[in-house]
Amino acid sequence: MTVASGIPGSESTRRPRLPPGLRFLIASSFLIPFGSFMVLPFMSIFLHQRLGMSLGWVGFVLAAASLIQFSGGVVGGAVAERLGLKRTMVLALVVRTAGFALFVAAMAWSAAAVPALLLTACGAALYLPANKAYIVRSTDEERKPLFLSVSNSALNAGMALGPLVAGLLILDAPLLVFGVTTGIFVVMTVCHVVVLAGEPAADEPEASGDGGSAADAPPGAKVLLAAAGRSALTAPFLVNALTIYVYMFFQNYMGVFTAAHHSPEVYSLLLLVNAGGVILLQPLAAKAIGKLSYRWAIAVSFAAFGCGMAVLAQAGLVAVFLGTALITLGEVVLFLKNELAALERSPDRPALAFGQQRLAAGVGAFVSGVVGGQLYELAVAGGGDRWFWVVCAAQCGLVALVGGLLVRR
Repeated sequence: MTVASGIPGSESTRRPRLPPGLRFLIASSFLIPFGSFMVLPFMSIFLHQRLGMSLGWVGFVLAAASLIQFSGGVVGGAVAERLGLKRTMVLALVVRTAGFALFVAAMAWSAAAVPALLLTACGAALYLPANKAYIVRSTDEERKPLFLSVSNSALNAGMALGPLVAGLLILDAPLLVFGVTTGIFVVMTVCHVVVLAGEPAADEPEASGDGGSAADAPPGAKVLLAAAGRSALTAPFLVNALTIYVYMFFQNYMGVFTAAHHSPEVYSLLLLVNAGGVILLQPLAAKAIGKLSYRWAIAVSFAAFGCGMAVLAQAGLVAVFLGTALITLGEVVLFLKNELAALERSPDRPALAFGQQRLAAGVGAFVSGVVGGQLYELAVAGGGDRWFWVVCAAQCGLVALVGGLLVRR
């Protein structure tokens, strides 16, 4: 049974078809991380075992790549606002394609692996803010939470499946993996040029912040970067940094903790619960999350983080699964709500808003890595690794209080 379009009150009138560009970008949100994560999760192994790089240099190179990828997002957002969303995405994909092609060259010339990794990080910093800005500018206000969550779920699915596909081949046949990944990025670059029809319509009125044309603002790059700097004083930036700070305790140390108490298969299942929960639940809950006040989202999420980490401290099989489920619940709610809150602050500059959130994530992840390592070491030395999660849970309670003070509604 079909519904005639154009009939007042019909479903097609209430819910117009998605633009092809939007559908394509949601698909890209899966394919691009799928290709990237066929390679990137194995970099420490590849650089050390295959290319003979010392672990000290491996750590330095990976740290530099992470810093570029996260902190560079704010530059990527500013570039997207000046250059245009489509052109920035195409530029980013050209850079990433060059990076993965250099990995092929690294099989003959190992020194090429370092610029290859740094180029892929630069491309990621440019691409993600422009991609998400295009998505939010291509849909109406009511459906922004849904499509952002669908994009996030597609990204998580690609990140989860990429390593599974490449894991058996990356060490035995790395040239094949690098070649396939490069091919994926060549195809995606061409598709972005062909499929995306310029800038989404919402870009047009935004050309100048005071009614002028885009040509009125040659110094706009400095203005945009200054605005990005001021974002560090806003609640969405600070709350996102705190969110990632707390969440990365789970990401960084759950594997070590689980391995000490259970078999490796248990940790694999916990990762599946975490990734699968986000992929399935966030789109289903997107509308409710969009309507939830920011203060309540912070309270619910940090309560879930704190309870989850307190349960993890019990270390039993049921406890680690229940704790992971609670932490996943907090991730589902607050990761999306932070993005929506940032968009509310900068509705006419979404690429810059997403770039700022990437910068906040980088700050939170860096501090979490430094603090978490020290805390875990102290916990093990002082009576057992379970105390690590107790301290993390206490921090969640403190962060919830700070978040409540930062956000008034």
